Amino acid sequence: MSREITWKDAIIAVMREHEGDAMHPRDIADEILSRRLKTTKGATPDATVSAQIAQSLRNQGNQSPFAKVARARFRLRDEGEATPPPGPSATEAPTDEESVPEATPEVISAFGMFWQRENVAWRRRPHLLGAAHVDAKPVDFSDQFGVYLLYDGREVIYIGRAMRRPLGIRLFEHTQDRLSARWDRFSWFGMRSVNQNGTLAPLDHHTYEPEKLIPAFEAILIEAVEPRQNRKRGDDLTLSEFIQIQDPEIEAQERHQLIQELAAGLNSRGRTQR
Repeated sequence: MSREITWKDAIIAVMREHEGDAMHPRDIADEILSRRLKTTKGATPDATVSAQIAQSLRNQGNQSPFAKVARARFRLRDEGEATPPPGPSATEAPTDEESVPEATPEVISAFGMFWQRENVAWRRRPHLLGAAHVDAKPVDFSDQFGVYLLYDGREVIYIGRAMRRPLGIRLFEHTQDRLSARWDRFSWFGMRSVNQNGTLAPLDHHTYEPEKLIPAFEAILIEAVEPRQNRKRGDDLTLSEFIQIQDPEIEAQERHQLIQELAAGLNSRGRTQR
């Protein structure tokens, strides 16, 4: 029985099919899994792809088959193309998915768009299951913290925060409160990143301040979207609002154009009278 190819070889195989186009790690991971080049036990195969490419660039230098085009965009290296030399602590890139380091967390580390209310068995602590790819390990986001949106059809009707109580509890409460019959879908944006084993990482209180960021995110969304079921404006948005003023040059241009049109009209009338 033939041995499964490495992640690095799978990445190269996919990128060769795209003739030098820059690709995002998520798109690469999608193709790897859909073409069955690799199987995965992890929850974040795109993070595995990112880590493999990053370690190859760092450790192999000019010998790496990859080239970075932009943030999270990579292509295969052209022959003779240069890259910065490897760092002093370069080591061989791991081939085992489980040994790939966790991805560096962002402020918003995970999100879900337009999830169906009917796909959840609602209880006090429901399972909010999602996967980064069809074949990836499912993740339960019920203990996620961040902000969420409720929809009635395509309209955003409510924006809320999951901070003192996690996302699963907050959404369950909306199946019992005044909004219970008014929403059928939800989106969410969370600050807890996903580990390879499918668990949620703890909130990063050292790099970020969730107690300040989550209310700020909620307030910004409320101000921008103005959902009809939110009974308050973005009260946690303490910044001053500025009203736009038209550039005076526009008024001057309009006056100039009006004068030209009037002059053209007078000239035309004068020629007609002659």
